[in-house]
Amino acid sequence: MEAKPETTPERAAFYDRMDGHNLTPLWEVLRGLITPEPTSDCETAVWHYDDIRPYIMESGGLITAKEAERRVLILENPGLRGQSKITTSLYAGLQLILPGEVAPAHRHTQSALRFVVEGEGAYTAVDGEKTIMREGDFVITPSWTWHDHGNESDKPMVWLDGLDIPIAQLLDVSFVEGYGADEQMLTRPVGDALARYGSGLLPDGYEASSPTSPVFNYPYSRTRDALETMRRTEEWDPCHGLKMRYVNPVTGDFAMPTIGTFMQLLPKGFEAAPYRSTDATVFSVVEGTGRTMVGDTTLAWGPRDTFVVPSWQSYRHETDGDAVLFSFSDRPVQVKLGLWREQRGNR
Repeated sequence: MEAKPETTPERAAFYDRMDGHNLTPLWEVLRGLITPEPTSDCETAVWHYDDIRPYIMESGGLITAKEAERRVLILENPGLRGQSKITTSLYAGLQLILPGEVAPAHRHTQSALRFVVEGEGAYTAVDGEKTIMREGDFVITPSWTWHDHGNESDKPMVWLDGLDIPIAQLLDVSFVEGYGADEQMLTRPVGDALARYGSGLLPDGYEASSPTSPVFNYPYSRTRDALETMRRTEEWDPCHGLKMRYVNPVTGDFAMPTIGTFMQLLPKGFEAAPYRSTDATVFSVVEGTGRTMVGDTTLAWGPRDTFVVPSWQSYRHETDGDAVLFSFSDRPVQVKLGLWREQRGNR
C-alpha cells in the first residue's frame, strides 16, 4: 500500500468543512483500517496463580457470592485495561465459590465456559440439570440458559470463566434476566446430559435446537485418559504435541459456537516448532511446568497459571516434564467467517 497522501492546505480545509456532516476521507485513515498483518492492543501476559490466589481468597471475606451475583476477579489484558477483556474478543476471570454459598440463577445471551482450577464438589446447574465440578473439567453454559452455581463441599472452589462478552458488545445483543430465586428447579438427574449425548449415542429422533453442545460437562478424567491412550502411538504434532478439540457430539463442530476449546498434552522435554494463528489464545495450565516463547518474551508457567498469546504472534512451548494445557479462543467465529489463518514453523 502506498504512503498516506500529503495533507495540503486545500485538503485540510475540505476535511474541516465536511466534518460537520459526519464525513471523513477514507484515504486519510485507510492504512490504519486495512493493515498488512493483524495489529492489536492485546499483549502477551501471564497470571501466576500463586501470586493472585491471595486476592481471590481475600475477596471471599469482602463480598458474598449472592451480593456480587458472580464473585469474579477479571483477568484484564495489560494492553486492554479497563475494558474487561483478556483478548480483543473474549473475557476471562477467576470465580470463587465458598462452602455453603450459591451464586444466584440468571441467564444471558453471552455464552460461557467454566474451567475448574482448584477444588472439587461445587456444582453448576444448567437448564434443570446439576453437574458436580472437579479440577480440569470443562463446563459449558450455553447462551440464554438458566444457570446457578453452588458449593456443597467443605473447601473453596475456583474456576476460570471464559465468555464472549466483547463479541456480544460488538453486535449489541446483550440481554440478561434474573431467575427470581437463588436456585433453579432441577428436572433431570446428575449426569443425564453426558449419558444421553456424550456416550457415542443419541436419543432416537433427537434434533439439535442449539449450536452449542448438549453435553455441558466434559470431565477431565475422560479427557486425560483419552490423551494418555493416544500418546502410545507417538504421533506428536511438531507445534502442539497432542492437541484435541472439544466438539459437539451431534454435529462434530466446535462445542461452543463462538469459543473454541482445546486440551493438549506436551511430553517431557518437548520443544515445539514455532506456530502462529489469527485467533488470540488463552491457556490454562492443568499439569506440569514449562515455558512459552512469544516473540522475544518468555513466559514461565506451572499448574493453575493462565497466559495469553495475542493474534498472529509466533510462539512455541517447551516443557520440563509432561504438561497438559487447556486453551480457548474465538476460532469458531473466524472459521465460520472464512477469516482464520495459521502459520506453522519458520516462514
